[in-house]
Amino acid sequence: MPRRAARRLYKALGRRGVFLAILGVGKTCWGVSFLVDPPSALGLELLTDLCSLRHWSWLWITCGIITFVSAFLPIGRDKLGYAAALIPPTVWAIAYTAAVVSGQYSRGLWVAIWYLTSHVGVILWAATVPEYSVPRAPRPARRGKAA
Repeated sequence: MPRRAARRLYKALGRRGVFLAILGVGKTCWGVSFLVDPPSALGLELLTDLCSLRHWSWLWITCGIITFVSAFLPIGRDKLGYAAALIPPTVWAIAYTAAVVSGQYSRGLWVAIWYLTSHVGVILWAATVPEYSVPRAPRPARRGKAA
C-alpha cells in the first residue's frame, strides 16, 4: 500500500515537483533551525545589522513553504517555487561575500561559493530540466508481408 501511494504521488508531482518538494522541506527545516537554536552570526553581519537571525529564519521558512506548495502546481506554473528557492541562499551568499570584502570573515568566501554552487547553481540547473527529457523507446518494427 505505501508503495502504491508513493508511486501515485511521484506520478502526480513528476521529477520537477519531487525536486521542489524536497527543496521546500529542506529550506523550511533550515529556517526552523534558526528559530529553535540560532547559530553564530559570524559572517552574517550584513543581515544581523537589520534584524536578528530569528527574524531572518522566516525568509527561509516562507520561501520553503512556497517552494513546497509549488511542487503541486502544473509544469510551467512551478516557476514561483524555483524563484522562491533561490532567494534565501542568494541572500546568504551576498552576506558572506560582503563579510569577506569588509574583512570581517575571511572564511565567508568559501561559504558564499558553497551557497552559489550547491544551492543557487543546482536550483538554476533544475529549473531548466524538462519534466520528460528522456526520449521514449522506439517501437519495435512491425512484421510485414514480404512481397
